Amino acid sequence: MPAYKNQKKTRQYTNEFKVRAVKLTYLSGRSVKGVAESLDIHPFMLSRWRKEYREGKIVADKRRKAESKPKALSENERIRNLEKQVAELKEENDLLKKWQRFLAEERKNGSGL
Repeated sequence: MPAYKNQKKTRQYTNEFKVRAVKLTYLSGRSVKGVAESLDIHPFMLSRWRKEYREGKIVADKRRKAESKPKALSENERIRNLEKQVAELKEENDLLKKWQRFLAEERKNGSGL
């Protein structure tokens, strides 16, 4: 087996990201390959997510926890919660940027919506 010089880190995607990506493929005129390219993921992975979504293995968590003020959070817990929120917002922002690039490329190619 050949030795790889650049080891690629395996990316972990959240269920929310997977569900959004799958839903993009169900829009009219969208192909799995086109959506996968716009999201920088392999088409096979997106196809597998579609299958898992149909089987109910991937479900978007609709129950968002209410942002209530905790009575007494330690400073470390508060920081962890804020870091988690920042990570979620960054992922959401990345998805929106990729979607925007996808739409711009579709318009450039003359496909349009």
